Amino acid sequence: MVAKIMIGKSVRGALTYNEHKVAEGKAQLIMASGFAAAIEQLNFGQKLQRFEYLTSFNPRVKTNTLHISLNFDAAEKLSHEQLQLISTAYMDKIGFGEQPFLVYRHTDAAHQHVHLVTTNMQRDGKPISLHNIGRLISEPARKQIEQEFGLVRAESKKFKQHTGMKAADPQQADYGRIPTKRAISNVVKAVMNSYKYTSLAEFNTVLNQFNVMADRGAVDTQQFQKKGLLYFLLDNKGNKIGAPIKASSLYSKPTLANLEQQFDKHAEKRKPYREVLKAAIDKVFISYKEITRETFIREMAERNVAVIFRQNEQSFTYGLTLIDHNNRTVFNGSDLGKAYSAKALQERLGKTDQLLKPEQKPYLKPAKHEKFYLPTQKPKTFLPTPEPAGYLKGLLGKAMADTAPVVPKKKKKNPGLEL
Repeated sequence: MVAKIMIGKSVRGALTYNEHKVAEGKAQLIMASGFAAAIEQLNFGQKLQRFEYLTSFNPRVKTNTLHISLNFDAAEKLSHEQLQLISTAYMDKIGFGEQPFLVYRHTDAAHQHVHLVTTNMQRDGKPISLHNIGRLISEPARKQIEQEFGLVRAESKKFKQHTGMKAADPQQADYGRIPTKRAISNVVKAVMNSYKYTSLAEFNTVLNQFNVMADRGAVDTQQFQKKGLLYFLLDNKGNKIGAPIKASSLYSKPTLANLEQQFDKHAEKRKPYREVLKAAIDKVFISYKEITRETFIREMAERNVAVIFRQNEQSFTYGLTLIDHNNRTVFNGSDLGKAYSAKALQERLGKTDQLLKPEQKPYLKPAKHEKFYLPTQKPKTFLPTPEPAGYLKGLLGKAMADTAPVVPKKKKKNPGLEL
């Protein structure tokens, strides 16, 4: 887990950023700690007022906003309940557990991450110190949470916030209209500019990872003869859906002619990463006496490498493509050498999984922290209600004694002083 801390002077700015993401469908408020209302009942004004109530106690303190993002390994799939527990534990450990804070789950990147918004101003008008909070307080807290929840350690070589790209969502796209074009355009542009591919087939293999496909059409069609290219969204089963988009209509101009100009350049640029990929494959096989295809694919995915065995309609494997998301390179198995071709790797795969060292832990061990709340439960820690007495004291000020007010007596004039 990686924690990124942003210290600022505008609670409104941090809140607005996340609320805009919610409005765009790229984020969701999953927790509101220290707010005396359910999440769905809170509007922007109520959220802002809760923070401004605290900052009003000491207007002289200008730096009063803490905006944190907690970023998780790309392979980790965490539920709302897990993210709530992690966020609560993190805020407790950095000394902000008693402060009101909001947790937004963002979905605009390939890796899972949440944003936390709070203020360092307390009810007594004193601010919580933010000096070196990242190095001295957040870092130890982050490491403890990784251990407690069984998360991939940020220092680990396994930790990847890979591609930074998000697959096009066919369910959210409005087929045949601008959103479809935008979804396709975003993916195509990112792949075209960052990956090293040497053929349309390799380019397409990467696009398929993000639910997009480039189609030349059948060989006997005019589109194929004129080197036309259409882009489609794909559903989760790989089927084309929605209206196609012409390559020439996309801003990045991913036409076949433009793509072909890149093939030779990419062949040279990817050479330095050839041995790196071979070493990753060898490392997996060395760890096992025998390994199945499914486990091999999972092990490579853990190293951020996608393995695609190409099969015909009769389920015969005729090819292999590997996408190294770390270095943004695409290789056919045979490009790495004869020992890495589809046929050679097939021969090395077995029917069972047998680790080389029996004492090794099995693949993908379960997280240690498994006490997660079901959606129907309402854990008290998620939405703690402020103590009524203390909260009202802050609003109403000092309590007065329950007696009649004392009216001071008017002093009598001294007769001796009259002239």
